[in-house]
Amino acid sequence: MLKDITLGQYFPGDTVAHKLDPRTKILLVVLYIIALFCAKSFLTYGIMALCLAVCVRISRVRVKAMVRGLRPVLFIILFTAVLNLFFTPGERTLVQLGILRVSNTGLRTAFFMVLRIMLLIMGTFLMTYTTSPISLTDGLERLLGWLKRFRVPVHELAMMMSIALRFIPTLIEETDKIMSAQKARGADLESGNLIQKAKAMVPILVPLFISAFRRADELATAMECRCYHGGEGRTKLHVLRYERRDGIALTAGCLVCVGVIVLGRFGL
Repeated sequence: MLKDITLGQYFPGDTVAHKLDPRTKILLVVLYIIALFCAKSFLTYGIMALCLAVCVRISRVRVKAMVRGLRPVLFIILFTAVLNLFFTPGERTLVQLGILRVSNTGLRTAFFMVLRIMLLIMGTFLMTYTTSPISLTDGLERLLGWLKRFRVPVHELAMMMSIALRFIPTLIEETDKIMSAQKARGADLESGNLIQKAKAMVPILVPLFISAFRRADELATAMECRCYHGGEGRTKLHVLRYERRDGIALTAGCLVCVGVIVLGRFGL
């Protein structure tokens, strides 16, 4: 299960999706999310699924990697589907199971909710797959640069995000190693009730927290040795510049978003 968590991973490539400015990708994801929440019919959800499929094709990210990112949240997806399926009132009852009732509206809502969550997760993961954490945080810092006028520590927040994304795969790998070591010593991490499973996680969480604090201390020492003192006076090795492909991508994203909103207004 831990190996299925792909958040923070970056797959290097030389495609158009990889070459886009990170600010463009962030704005496209925002437009994508807005369009997803405005989609209300099979047509609009089909358009969003088609857009995601085109982006996956352009980025050349394996479909297997996209699907693997859904496995850690599979329980949340199923739980959401069950809640919407049985507890959404409707005019026509399809199935009656005691006090539980499946209506036509509940079935439609559950299907659209599951589809929305899946498209949302895969779309946001596609951005991290095609953008390095450093580029992503640089783009976020540039987009939020206007907040500096209100004394918001934009650079520090972006640095924290970069470090968090960078160490997610490392901590997952560390957790997997600790679990394997505990199992080799005879620890039972799977059987028992919920309380017993929670107690069995203590021998994993304690060394994991110790390792995380040690890495944080080493990172802080390394940053101090390099005279890091925040974003004041810092320059960039790679200066972000918008290019023609960024304008085309943003225009296409805006057209899709507006089209989905208009179709949703007319109930299509």
